Amino acid sequence: MSTAQDQPLDPSAQVAVVLDGCDQEDARAVLAALQASFPSDRAEDDRPEETEGGHPTVWTATFDVSRTLGLADPGRLSAPVTVTAQGGYRAVDRLREGLAEAFAVRVVGTAAGDQEQEAKLRLDNQ
Repeated sequence: MSTAQDQPLDPSAQVAVVLDGCDQEDARAVLAALQASFPSDRAEDDRPEETEGGHPTVWTATFDVSRTLGLADPGRLSAPVTVTAQGGYRAVDRLREGLAEAFAVRVVGTAAGDQEQEAKLRLDNQ
């Protein structure tokens, strides 16, 4: 799988992804599905880990959706997960389509800008 270390990400096709309020295993499942579909700024073996001290954990990654690496296998979540995706309109749509290969995806909110949008996606088991 290609990462930013292998080749630069396409700036117009980058989507920043933020996961919070979910457990470590669910974050791993979501990020693994995205890494199966798109090049990322994170190494393939960089897995989400919980922080110590009981503080909320936030996981972030950036994905280049200009090309598809493959289709993600269906994932399993212990509870629904909310993903915040920020990028160009077409880029966020491509990311949502990639997630739909692995999970049931519902758009639960958007904030529109001139050339970018922020979308909140609710993921659940298919």
